[in-house]
Amino acid sequence: MTGQVETEIKLETPGPEAARAAVARLGARLTSPRHFEDNLLLDDAAGSLRAAGTILRLRRVPEGGVLTYKGPRLDSPGLKSRQERETTVADPSVLQDILERIGLRPIFRYQKYREAYDWRGQEIVVDETPIGTFLEVEGDAEGIHAAAAAMGFGPADYVTDSYVGLFLAAGGKGDMVFP
Repeated sequence: MTGQVETEIKLETPGPEAARAAVARLGARLTSPRHFEDNLLLDDAAGSLRAAGTILRLRRVPEGGVLTYKGPRLDSPGLKSRQERETTVADPSVLQDILERIGLRPIFRYQKYREAYDWRGQEIVVDETPIGTFLEVEGDAEGIHAAAAAMGFGPADYVTDSYVGLFLAAGGKGDMVFP
């Protein structure tokens, strides 16, 4: 499958203020103000997508939704990389109904508040989640390392697990949603 390769890291921060201060030190440009996102991962009854190391995610955002396919992880030492294809969706509830009618079911739901910035072609987001606040840096390897270093982080601080993995590792049960 051809498509864009997403390369990223997460950086755990003590809270949203610390994350925003790190981004402000860069002089990054705000591209998307803080907004709520509700994410739903889907799979068939046999767990075929998960078994293949792939993900199908339906994200609800204020202006509609985004359907994302993520391929298996690629070899990228110290970074998280995988092929990604996505498209905007006018009505995520209708798409969810269609996907359920063809046998895909929700398997995990997670929520976050997100704001996005641009710094030298790298996307930096502040994600406030039920398990903590993270900076996520997405772009090319050199730019990711440069952005992380400029914010005071090094490779030992890089988190390459997904929010699902982090939630489960923290002992989470059920879905990762705000109370």
